[in-house]
Amino acid sequence: MSDATGLAGKKIILGISGSIAAYKSAYLVRLFVQAGAEVRVLMTTGATHFITPLTLSTLSKHEVWTNVLNEQGWNNHVELGLWGDAFLIAPATANTLAKMASGQSDNVLVAAYLSARCPVFIAPAMDVDMWFHPSTQRNLQQLIADGVEVIPAEHGELASGLIGMGRMAEPPHILENLRGFFRRENPLQGKKALVTAGPTYEPIDPVRFIGNHSSGKMGVAIAEALARAGAATTLVLGPSKLDPKHPLLKVIRVQTAQEMYDAAQAVHAGQDICVLAAAVADYAPTQAATQKIKKKDGDLTLTLHKTVDIAASLGAKKRPGQIHVGFALETENETTHAREKLVKKNFDFIVLNSLNDPGAGFNHDTNKVRFLFPDNKAIDFELKSKQAVAADIVQQLVHLVQK
Repeated sequence: MSDATGLAGKKIILGISGSIAAYKSAYLVRLFVQAGAEVRVLMTTGATHFITPLTLSTLSKHEVWTNVLNEQGWNNHVELGLWGDAFLIAPATANTLAKMASGQSDNVLVAAYLSARCPVFIAPAMDVDMWFHPSTQRNLQQLIADGVEVIPAEHGELASGLIGMGRMAEPPHILENLRGFFRRENPLQGKKALVTAGPTYEPIDPVRFIGNHSSGKMGVAIAEALARAGAATTLVLGPSKLDPKHPLLKVIRVQTAQEMYDAAQAVHAGQDICVLAAAVADYAPTQAATQKIKKKDGDLTLTLHKTVDIAASLGAKKRPGQIHVGFALETENETTHAREKLVKKNFDFIVLNSLNDPGAGFNHDTNKVRFLFPDNKAIDFELKSKQAVAADIVQQLVHLVQK
C-alpha cells in the first residue's frame, strides 16, 4: 500500500479498556490493517466483557494480551512499548485515564503505557456526567501535560440514553487523527504564534470589577493545538483558572485590557500567526477607587471609558505575510456584525459563534462556529468540543501558512 495513506508500514499498539464503546475497536483494527499498519492489541480484563480477544486477534493477525502474565509466561510490555510507532487507547474509560494519570500500573495496558516511548493517543469514552466531573477533567489535563494527545470525545447519544459529550470518536475520525499525525512533520515548526484568551477584569475598587463570563477555554485550546502543531506559542491569558502546559507554550497572565494589549503588542511584530480569542471588556471605570466602595443610600454612578481595541490596534500594524484571526460572539445579525469586524480589524478570517446556539459561547466545553473569509466564503461546523474546534482552526491556519 502506498505511503500516501500516512499509515502504511506503521506499528500501532491499540489498548482497549472496559467500555461499551469497545465494540468499535474491531472496526478500528480493520481500518488500520486496511491502511497498511501492523496492529498489536492490549485489553483490560473489563474490556474482555464487551468484545472477545479472539475477534481482535483474528482481525489483527496477532495474539491479544490481556495480562502481563499468561500460560506461556511473561508478556514483555516493555518490549512492546518500544516496538510501537504510536500507542492508541480507544476506548479510554474514566478509570483508565485515572490510572494513567497517576501511574497505577495494575494491568497490562497501563504497564505498556508507562513503558512506551512513542506518541500516545487517547479516545475517551464515558457518560456525560463522568466526562464533565472535575476529577476526569483534572486527569485529562495531567495527561495532556504529560504529552498525551487527546482525540476529543464527541457529542451524541450515549449508552445511558442521554445526549451529550463523552461519546468515543468514531473509528474513521480516530483513523484520520493518526493518519494526520504521521503525515505531518509539525506543520507549524519554526513558526511563532500569539494567542489572547480569557476575559479581562477592569477594577472598580479593590474587590469589584467589570468583566464577563469568558472562561478562556476556547483560546487555551487553540494555544495548545498550535503548540502541538510545532509553533512556538505565546498565550496572553486573562483571569482564568486554567493552567495550560506544553514545552512550546509560554503563558503570560494579565488582568486588564491594557495589560493584555501591552503584553500582546510587545511580541506582535515577531509573530507569524495571531489568534485574538480573548473576550476583552469594552469599557473600564475611568477612575478605580483605592478603597472598597461602601454601600450608601441612592444610586452609584460610574464613569466609564472605552478600552483599547486590541484586535484593531494590532490589525493596523499587521505586516505582509502575518496571519490574523479574530472571534465574534454575537446575539443578533450575527453574520453581518462578524463581517464588519472581519474588515475593520484586518482579519484573514473570523470565527463566529452565537449565544443563540445551545452549547456555544461562554463556559461551555462545546462550541458551534462558522468561519467567515474576506472573499465572502464561509465554512459551517456542527457542535463539537472546543478542542475539536481548535483543531479545525489550526488546520485552517496551516492551510494559510502553506499557501
